[in-house]
Amino acid sequence: MKEFTIGKNDAGQRLDRWLAKTLPLLPAPLAQKYIRLKRVKVNGKGSKRDVRLAVGDVLQLYINDEFFETPTPENAFLSLYQPKLNILYEDDHILLLDKRPGMVVHPDETERVNTLLTHLQAYLYQKKEWSPYWENSFAPALCNRIDRNTGGIVIAAKTAEALRIMNQKIKDRELEKYYLCVVHGKPNPREGKLEHFLLKDEGKKQVSVHTRPIPGGKTAVTLYKTLTSNGRLSLVECELITGRTHQIRAQFAYAGHPLLGDGKYGSERQNKPYGRHGQALYSYKLSFHFTTEAGVLSHLDGKTFQVEEVDFVQEYFPGYQG
Repeated sequence: MKEFTIGKNDAGQRLDRWLAKTLPLLPAPLAQKYIRLKRVKVNGKGSKRDVRLAVGDVLQLYINDEFFETPTPENAFLSLYQPKLNILYEDDHILLLDKRPGMVVHPDETERVNTLLTHLQAYLYQKKEWSPYWENSFAPALCNRIDRNTGGIVIAAKTAEALRIMNQKIKDRELEKYYLCVVHGKPNPREGKLEHFLLKDEGKKQVSVHTRPIPGGKTAVTLYKTLTSNGRLSLVECELITGRTHQIRAQFAYAGHPLLGDGKYGSERQNKPYGRHGQALYSYKLSFHFTTEAGVLSHLDGKTFQVEEVDFVQEYFPGYQG
């Protein structure tokens, strides 16, 4: 138990707000619970969260010592980091985030701090919706991945229940994911299906494309439609039927139409005149069509979410209206 006496600078504050300021590591829902359980006493008695504190009030806090700790580099980071998220949608269970090209989704050997997951966790920590000191087994998580230089919609789970359901929906293909990309040349036919087998080389972090089954290879299916073309470049919409690593990039390169700016599967000679760094690829639209029970995510069934603007569309096809 720790005891505090209210001075003139703290007088007049509500109990719950004083508690939030005094114990920044204590999540708001847990603070409210402790007040209800009378583990926070004012002058020896239980109190309501909205009571106004007065000079000389003595508060006894029967709260775990971990919440009184001086911020460590880890929890100070969560408190002080300025999260930068483009939020398309948020409810009590999930967020839909518009990831900008250049940001990695998870910490890796090249980046440990400025990642989409880190921004997400700092955002929810500062909203007091999650804390590493409050949850023993769950941390906010991303349900899908997007390459560093690809932009677009990433699904984030705020609760363990949402993560379980969304992962199953993705596995059962009850989501429709659409990408926009700019490819070299003009696909022929203008729309169709790309169906191959992709074999991942972990060392090179690259996939090879095969027309026949190969040991270790995974089926990759992409539906595509050419939206407009100037002969040299084409704007293409792709729907992922499967979600393999580098699927769109590798398949279109194999078909003779590498993505503009793709340094891994494309051609430097083709890309150089445009001066683009990073593939012109964006996960711009997501639709939910549930065929099985979705529990706390049922309200998403039938809904479609789309980013407002994809920068490379007007850059290479000025005046195009989708």
